[in-house]
Amino acid sequence: MAPSVSTHSLLQLFLLFSLFFHSSFSARTLNDDQSTPFHYHNGPLLSGKISVNLIWYGNFKTTQRAIISDFITSLSFSGPEIQPSVATWWKTTDKYYHLVNPKRPSSSLSLSLARQILDDNYSLGKSLTGEQIVQLASMGGQSNAINVVLTAADVAVDGFCMSKCGTHGQSSSKGAHVKGKNYKFAYIWVGNSETQCPGQCAWPFHQPVYGPQSPPLVAPNNDVGMDGMVVNLASLLAGTATNPFGNGYFQGAKEAPLEAASACTGVYGRGAYPGYAGELLVDQSTGGSYNAHGANGRKYLLPALYDPSTSSCSTLV
Repeated sequence: MAPSVSTHSLLQLFLLFSLFFHSSFSARTLNDDQSTPFHYHNGPLLSGKISVNLIWYGNFKTTQRAIISDFITSLSFSGPEIQPSVATWWKTTDKYYHLVNPKRPSSSLSLSLARQILDDNYSLGKSLTGEQIVQLASMGGQSNAINVVLTAADVAVDGFCMSKCGTHGQSSSKGAHVKGKNYKFAYIWVGNSETQCPGQCAWPFHQPVYGPQSPPLVAPNNDVGMDGMVVNLASLLAGTATNPFGNGYFQGAKEAPLEAASACTGVYGRGAYPGYAGELLVDQSTGGSYNAHGANGRKYLLPALYDPSTSSCSTLV
């Protein structure tokens, strides 16, 4: 069964507001439960060169697919970078690998965009179960891969908008290379919430359903649903890298863990508090709010990541 992070608030007032942020590995703050500190549980982390395969389920425009594919490309972008960058954001995950194996700092994870599979005929219908998500994920590579299932705005998925905006887990097929051993391959699912629950899964680009109310931010790529998917996908990728099989880095119960991004729910820039994403950069031509530059001139808003070396949430701006 795919793990699902239980939901808590940045503050008690934020309990309901934070329910749907970022992932089915959803959201509490790290400081909610000091009796179960954020620590390493001795399991494997994903390491080495891993391909990211995108399985597009339903109707997505070419421009929408480019938003996600450019984001994946940006994670390990090797060209000249404008700071702050997506690649710099991702490097925070390196600190987890250094703590696990300080003698081998090169054992961290490098992600690259691989296959893109289109299923725009809705081969399994428009209402999916968790088992069908895994079935779709298995269409991607099953060795040295993370398979990402992205469902369109008109696709319902069990638990979507009720308890999660996405999830990550492991398949029943063995083959992923994790620290030299064969394990079940990792998968991620994220749904487009634009028409179903943007106030739950696309904040801060839409007015929240619960909690403190503030004007929504302008999405940096002018697409509330897709920019919301980037936020959730980013959170889940960080969780997949550092807790791929439920025994890596997390706080709390294994069945409902706080992970690298979900430990910092709702935090995107300095000074963030419930209902306020923090101090962000603003594109003067579009009004879009962002905190990271990506490939092909893209701008993205990415969640803060928990920095295990400082025991705090690390933001780019």
